[in-house]
Amino acid sequence: MKRIFLYLVTNLAIVLVLSVTLQLLGVDRMLDEQGVGINFNALLILAAVIGFGGSFISLLMSKWSAKMMTGAQVIEVPSNMTERWLVDTVKRHAEKAGIGLPDVAIFDSPEINAFATGWNRNSALVAVSTGLLNNMAQDEAEAVLGHEVTHVANGDMVTLALIQGVVNTFVIFLSRIIGYLVDRVVFKVERGHGPAFFITVIIAQLVLGILASIVVMWFSRQREFRADAGGAELAGRNKMIAALERLKLNHEQPQLPSQIAAFGISGGVASGIRYLFMSHPPLDERIAALRETPARVSPVRRA
Repeated sequence: MKRIFLYLVTNLAIVLVLSVTLQLLGVDRMLDEQGVGINFNALLILAAVIGFGGSFISLLMSKWSAKMMTGAQVIEVPSNMTERWLVDTVKRHAEKAGIGLPDVAIFDSPEINAFATGWNRNSALVAVSTGLLNNMAQDEAEAVLGHEVTHVANGDMVTLALIQGVVNTFVIFLSRIIGYLVDRVVFKVERGHGPAFFITVIIAQLVLGILASIVVMWFSRQREFRADAGGAELAGRNKMIAALERLKLNHEQPQLPSQIAAFGISGGVASGIRYLFMSHPPLDERIAALRETPARVSPVRRA
């Protein structure tokens, strides 16, 4: 209920802020004087439908698409001791976090990685790579599973979809406003849309989309710290630190598809401007946060 309330408030705030801003800047009057007559309310609705629609369709398809992209196989009935341990560990973490048991899957990859996804915290997917199972100690793997279960318990997939929807709405709306301005004010097109409109909209969407992704990636990095703290709570702080230390020893880049890389346990290494586009903080920062900042409140949101 809280997520739905925040969702509605966020959308209302966007409509209000954009409408007031455009009126204060006199953009609507200027466009009307140029014979444009844009219906800002209709444009906002269209932008929101497209922006949130794409984001939530992706969210609803996330479990299916993740399994298709990684080849993850859900453990229906454990066939060996490792699979039994995986299912039992995820079940124990899920019960402690107050969520329904996620589907547990394994995907074939030599890299140490894991991810969680799904639109519903009570019907999610937690998957681990064969590389993780082969290269991590059981205590370390337990902490990784705690990290992923925390993502599910915190509703990170839904929240990320909401943020992406907001970002999409801004990008779609503003790119079309810029297109109208260039078309009417610069090129003096009086009726319909000239080539400048379509070209400008495409360029503006690309530029604004890149800039907006910085906001999404910032949120993604923040939730990783919270998920690490949740993994420490569920499995033990030393185990979570050991798991992150193990990841530091894995020098190869993670091989998760880009569409779900933000939901994995690992992350690439970047500096400078590239840092702004990282979905995960550097491992040294994550380890330092666990060692230096004691959790005063539970990082796992329970029902």
